[in-house]
Amino acid sequence: MSAPQLRIAVIGHSGSGKSTCAAVLREYAADQGLGFARIALARPLYELQDRVYATAGAPLRAGAQDQVLMEDLAGHLRRLNPRALVDDFAARLAVCPADLVVNDDLRDPLVDAPALRALGFRILRITSAEQLRLGRLAARADLTRADGSTRNLDLIEPDVVIDNSADLAAYRSAIHATVRSLYGSCAL
Repeated sequence: MSAPQLRIAVIGHSGSGKSTCAAVLREYAADQGLGFARIALARPLYELQDRVYATAGAPLRAGAQDQVLMEDLAGHLRRLNPRALVDDFAARLAVCPADLVVNDDLRDPLVDAPALRALGFRILRITSAEQLRLGRLAARADLTRADGSTRNLDLIEPDVVIDNSADLAAYRSAIHATVRSLYGSCAL
């Protein structure tokens, strides 16, 4: 009998190390021979962002984030249907066969976080020393930055907190220990 699918939602402020955590989890899965999937809640927002930029005739490099635009788009989607993003996410999750599923863009504590919990996600919060986090942000090439979507992040209760203020080896070790522990707590 195989282990059940492990679902982890990685939360934290921009620059804390969520994407790095997801990459380390991908490496862990590969090392263990596990199937891995990274499913974004914001996929519809990226698609809408691309359409807005195309309509505006403005160039947009692959993977770019216009956080101000995406927050506005998310607000309008939520006004029309508060579950728009999480329902799209759940539909994609339902057909995902991976052993380890990671989401690293959960921000909404009122609709999305309870929905991900109901879908069996464990919440992993990444923290970092503020100066270090701000330095990481300065090195990124985001088109715009907006912190509105993470304003209520503290309302999402994590299962585990990992501090990413040390070196990458220590961070990787903490992530590996956490995922082993979470796999151990999965009901067979």
